[in-house]
Amino acid sequence: MQYRPLGRTGIMVSPYALGTLMYATRMGNEPEESARIIHKALDAGINFLDTSDAYGDSEDVVGKALKGRREDVVLATKFGLPMGEDPNRRGTSRRWIMKAVENSLRRLQTDYIDVYQIHRLDPATDIEETLSALTDLIRSGKVRAVGSSTTPASDIVEAQWAAERRGLERLRTEQPPYSLLNRGIEREVLPVAQRYGMGVMVWGPLAQGMLTGRVRKNQENSLSRASFFKHLTDEHRIDAVEQLLPLAQKAGMPLTHLAMAFTIAHPGVTSALAGARTMAHLDDLIAGFDVRLDDDLLDRIDEIIPPGTDIGTLDQDYQPPALLDPALRRRPAADRAAA
Repeated sequence: MQYRPLGRTGIMVSPYALGTLMYATRMGNEPEESARIIHKALDAGINFLDTSDAYGDSEDVVGKALKGRREDVVLATKFGLPMGEDPNRRGTSRRWIMKAVENSLRRLQTDYIDVYQIHRLDPATDIEETLSALTDLIRSGKVRAVGSSTTPASDIVEAQWAAERRGLERLRTEQPPYSLLNRGIEREVLPVAQRYGMGVMVWGPLAQGMLTGRVRKNQENSLSRASFFKHLTDEHRIDAVEQLLPLAQKAGMPLTHLAMAFTIAHPGVTSALAGARTMAHLDDLIAGFDVRLDDDLLDRIDEIIPPGTDIGTLDQDYQPPALLDPALRRRPAADRAAA
């Protein structure tokens, strides 16, 4: 395994990391089976695990699985998504961060978190408030580095400037979506992350199942989640997959190996998060560890999906408040009438 530096943190991580959303028991796995998958991944050389307090009981499952092996793992988790109906059990306020980190430490059965990430930015909280709290966590030894997830480039820059202006710890990592079908972060997010020396762990490298080859044009959808996610039935995305499949076949590899190798070929990407829910999924990931894409193959991919282009939009992608709240993009009715 050829380990890579996680930005400028000095931490070395594997180019493929294990995303643990699927290890929550509500996703169908027994904790014992999830532990076996995690152990096999560690034995194969993967040393980077990512979870979140919002992933059901995933943190509990991961914490139990890592007993006796915690020191071998770079452990990342996230906070900020709602953890119940209480409006204060969410977001990025100091009040919630200090509670959320203690909850995660308890569930993970560890004294420290290697990378503590803002799951989604909270527009109601000043970024300096958030960075100040995260700085205190680093100084207390409970957290080693801090980062963000699915963050627009402009907000990354603002956070970096705020940290420098106030002498606070800065965001060291970013976790954006990235795949053959979603290359939008190549325009600004990856260049900005490179400029600030941030480590980047990308999620969704298989486009939530579309790049497994199980979603085909004019065929009954074999992916059970397709009825729940619009992007799995997007004809433009399916058309792109139909062009990528013969490309992978000609290169002598499964589409999954092409998709995973593509994400870690970008110099701005540190690791790609793979959600290996079953042992078979993990075996396929391990089989593709040594796959490298040559320039001719990357050029052909660029012809199918141009650099910086998203084919459709992920249902889980970040939507800024200005798009979600109509009141933020419409003048009051009285003002419109007066005009």
